[in-house]
Amino acid sequence: MIEALIFDVDGVLVDSMHLHAHAWKTAFAEAGIDFDEREIYGMEGANDKGIVEMVTKSLDKEIDDGIFNSVPARKHELFNVDDVKVFDGMDTCLQNLKNDLLLAVVSGSDRSAVEKMMGRFFPDTFNVMVSGSDGIQGKPNPDPYNKAVEELGVRKENCIVVENAPLGVEAAKSAGLFCIGLPTYVDSTQLEHANLVLKNHEELIAYLKETLE
Repeated sequence: MIEALIFDVDGVLVDSMHLHAHAWKTAFAEAGIDFDEREIYGMEGANDKGIVEMVTKSLDKEIDDGIFNSVPARKHELFNVDDVKVFDGMDTCLQNLKNDLLLAVVSGSDRSAVEKMMGRFFPDTFNVMVSGSDGIQGKPNPDPYNKAVEELGVRKENCIVVENAPLGVEAAKSAGLFCIGLPTYVDSTQLEHANLVLKNHEELIAYLKETLE
């Protein structure tokens, strides 16, 4: 019996990845590092440290360790929560589910941004929030999902995860969780390791309604 749903945030609940990508692009550019901001979509789900590591690992020059603090700090300044929009139907969907199920979010974004987005679009909806600021290894490591399950106090076989990024799917599967893939920003083939891949949010809402009611 399903007792809990665990959602990634960016790309699943809110349409925000283009804003994250542009903020990262600008922050890195100000630090003298240039890259194609579309690469961020493949890194989605990683925390700040993970993204800096992935962007800089292929650079043929020495990187000051201070960049692990300065670039994310600047990115957080540039990311404007007010420009984020909720995906159609997700707010109503979760309002209909929250009285019968435990709900959690697991995001690689910093806690401040996640709290602002949840407070704006999904107030008093989630029982547990795990963010990239929680001092644990980020996706694709399973720790964020393990932490969410532990805090929810449920068995893993009674949880469903909804993810839209390859790193997130890998994290959920490594944690031993049933995972739905939602190809919001990447091709569906990149989510092939999910237990189920749906086409869009309309299909997701219909699936949750049919499965859980």
